[in-house]
Amino acid sequence: MAPSTLAVGLRQLLDARITELLNEAEGLCTARVRRETAGQLNQAVRRMRQAAGAEEAGAALTDAAAAFATGAALFRVDGAVARGERIRGAPETAGEFRGLEIPLALAPALAAAVESRDPVVTDTTPASVSGLLASYLGHAADGRASVFPVASRERVVALVYAWGAVEGPAIELLGEAAGALWGGPERPAPAGLIGIAPAATASSWERLSAEEQRLHLRAQRFARVRVAEMRLYHAAEVESGRGGRNLYGALGEAIDGARDSFRKTYFDRCPSMVDYLHLELVRTLANDDPELLGEDYPGVLV
Repeated sequence: MAPSTLAVGLRQLLDARITELLNEAEGLCTARVRRETAGQLNQAVRRMRQAAGAEEAGAALTDAAAAFATGAALFRVDGAVARGERIRGAPETAGEFRGLEIPLALAPALAAAVESRDPVVTDTTPASVSGLLASYLGHAADGRASVFPVASRERVVALVYAWGAVEGPAIELLGEAAGALWGGPERPAPAGLIGIAPAATASSWERLSAEEQRLHLRAQRFARVRVAEMRLYHAAEVESGRGGRNLYGALGEAIDGARDSFRKTYFDRCPSMVDYLHLELVRTLANDDPELLGEDYPGVLV
């Protein structure tokens, strides 16, 4: 059956956003680093886009993440357990990684990334990442690691665990791209990476048509990606805006552009739409303190 016009449109929009995101990455550093970074990100997203299944998708994401860290591992989230899928940069003494089971209850840093759907920076002590993982990777007591969630269709299906010299913004960007690609309307997450049941939905959600539900999920992903871009490309402005309790004053152009796109693409098209962009701005940029957005912030779309 041919994909619906809406599905095709959403896929095209996703492709355009990924392309725009990668093009913007060229402004990261020096000319040489810009070219190298953009090339790595382009290649990684291309591999994930073309992946035929979980094996290829996981390999593409793990390889790309490892290029921005001393080492990187991909875990599949399976209920209350994180199961090892792929790893790069592990010590030679490490054993078989695939199938390694890390109970989330024993790894608070991994559990926090699953629950919050935000990256988590942690020490590498057994109390934070579990004794099993700390021992497996030979982590030093004063080591640092980062955990990046891969969220698809509003569920965290995987975790990227990176340690050593970690370039967090790049890996976070890869995780966002992976989640968006795997969760698109015509590109579900690879079956091998779907490990947890969908969260319970409210009756109001169940009353929406399937088309409206897809648009809501797409709007939520749009909000997360745009706010992640602000954190990545305008880190200095984010910090100054938080410090001055005026994020809108520091990021007005970026916020206005995102609001305009959100309104035209989602808000005006769907009577039941929620201003997910505002919610993400408050949650991620303002650390759940709406006052940090500043007195001139326009507020929720109406």
